Amino acid sequence: MTTNEIPVTATLEITTSRQLLSWLAEQKISIALTTYQIGKLYFIGLKPDNALSVFERSFNRCMGLCTTANGLYMSSLYQIWRFENVFEPGQQQDGYDRLYVPQVGYTTGDLDIHDIAVDSHGRLVFVNTLFGCLAALSEAHSFKPLWQPAFISKLAAEDRCHLNGLAMRDGEPAYVTAVGRSDVADGWREHRADGGVVISVNTNEIVCSGLSMPHSPRWHNGKLWLLNSGTGDFGYVDPQTGQFEPVCFCPGYMRGLSFHGDFALIGISKPRHNKTFSGLALDANLKSRNAEARCGVQIVDLRTGDVVHWLRMEGVVEELYDVVVLPGVRRPMALGFKTDEIRRILSIEV
Repeated sequence: MTTNEIPVTATLEITTSRQLLSWLAEQKISIALTTYQIGKLYFIGLKPDNALSVFERSFNRCMGLCTTANGLYMSSLYQIWRFENVFEPGQQQDGYDRLYVPQVGYTTGDLDIHDIAVDSHGRLVFVNTLFGCLAALSEAHSFKPLWQPAFISKLAAEDRCHLNGLAMRDGEPAYVTAVGRSDVADGWREHRADGGVVISVNTNEIVCSGLSMPHSPRWHNGKLWLLNSGTGDFGYVDPQTGQFEPVCFCPGYMRGLSFHGDFALIGISKPRHNKTFSGLALDANLKSRNAEARCGVQIVDLRTGDVVHWLRMEGVVEELYDVVVLPGVRRPMALGFKTDEIRRILSIEV
């Protein structure tokens, strides 16, 4: 297969499938990615000549992403940032059609925040993994707890079940994923192989069990989709049986799931060689396919289960956390805090 090979820096090379760039143009989208491994927020888009555009900014341990009407939220080591696009409709600069500015920051402390989402009231809801609960931002405190699994007896900074994923439905928190139903400090680690669960936020019932390191539940087109990361399978939960139904295998440890029409965009990572990632079925599944784990994005056609496009990152980036689609955006950029640019961007509300 012919590929587009674009060296971004001396330590990072991005390779794409043959038709990915034309697909981005046809769909009128771009992509945002986070990697907490090296603390980078990446924007993947198209230059005016339709070549690949890669824009990066540095944020310490950036993880969860979600979009808003005019920007996005992103979680980092001890803060959550709200980015706002300051370009007027149709405005461009050097071929970029969005400029995301970190307009507001909330200091939460190191809560190990994973998935984040905005509800129907415009409130940010996030997975507070350290305390094992869903939470909202607080004006005066680190967080405001909203919900916790029934099996968690106490809010404590102990990461008991490794609550990590959040699915919204009709603008409200609907489902979460956890690696294990443990109620002791760091107890989830003993349940990595098959103790993963999906929990209904409304009823507190377990709607799917027997999963391996599940991540990124999402409600889309009337189905509850998720990543069974410990096996490498992307699929959905059958509402009648409560069973996980695999749709396709992805060659890597999956985290980050976003949808655009009939397509799913899935983040994959190279698993770390430590106790968290070792001994999972993913290793055997890769071996049986004579494959090595990759880092990048797989784009799956939901109608066929086929990987129709892909983006691969090699070099300094080995792990991704989140992937979001930016609809109607061709070539985004953002401001960070390591250069003087942020001092000179001024805008007036009218």
